[in-house]
Amino acid sequence: MGRVFTCAGCGAVLTGPLSRVALPVHAHQRYGNEKAGIPVLLAAGTYALDPELPVRPWDVPTVREAPPAPPWGVVVMAPGDVRGVELRPDWSYGTGCCGLDGGGGPNLACQSCGLPVATRVDDCSVWQVVELAAEAVRAVFVELPADRPRPWAEVVQETVSPSDPGAGEATWAAATGVVLAHLFAASGGAPVTVPDGPLGQYLRPYLDRYLPPGLPPRTLAPAGPGLPEPATDLALVPVHPQTGVVWQPLSPAVPVPVAAGVWGELVHPGERTRLPVTGGLPGGVERDDPLSPHAPWRLRPDGSLLRSTLARLPAFREPWLRAIHDAVPPY
Repeated sequence: MGRVFTCAGCGAVLTGPLSRVALPVHAHQRYGNEKAGIPVLLAAGTYALDPELPVRPWDVPTVREAPPAPPWGVVVMAPGDVRGVELRPDWSYGTGCCGLDGGGGPNLACQSCGLPVATRVDDCSVWQVVELAAEAVRAVFVELPADRPRPWAEVVQETVSPSDPGAGEATWAAATGVVLAHLFAASGGAPVTVPDGPLGQYLRPYLDRYLPPGLPPRTLAPAGPGLPEPATDLALVPVHPQTGVVWQPLSPAVPVPVAAGVWGELVHPGERTRLPVTGGLPGGVERDDPLSPHAPWRLRPDGSLLRSTLARLPAFREPWLRAIHDAVPPY
């Protein structure tokens, strides 16, 4: 069931029809400091619920054991999906160095009645979103075909590479930071062996650095749509981008979740189209210099997301996992 959000003051329609998707793991990420900023967080026509307080540019990512997330959340969406709103006259309050950081509270008002209804965030280093003020909007349910979850076979075909233009590098930094947190927790404090290839390239240096030797090592292999069941201790599995459901292996392997687009690129490296995003090339012609399937540099995981993810896992109560958290630099 999709939703259209309206103004609680006058009933004016504030959004187009939206389908709910899972909140991306990089929603609270701060990355880089380019004038152009990071792209839009969510695709057009979708919204997500963020159970956490928004992260502002001046927040320091020092994390202690976090309480459980509340059962409600802030509605976030792409800026292009809002309707009938305008920047408030005092919009300059809460601006960052390159755009709006939302620090001053709601900066978008309903054009019909002037009620502050949302906050636009588009400063550098943060993903661009519009956050609806929960007390100022109402949800109207509508039927949308896109609400039906897409099949797994289709989801895992849409891969993301760290060398993709735009936010590929930032997306990978976030995804690898979160998956390392889950791997540390699932390891039980033992070393983890990973296969050669992209998995070894992106994960092995950090597993070797933070998991001490001594205990019998645990093994990791990918599992998911189209793959055989792994005969390993741990299974790297995709997360459905619409529902947030984690793929569950049939084997006893402990699932370690990762964003579906990153999972697809790790499991099927190099299977990338050489066609441009729009238009096409003559039959039988390929680009002379296709994009490399993997970044030529060593991509660093997002330390802030790694630490905050660790702090929200049940295993964080273990002293050895707290020690890893404290050893990981936040940036």
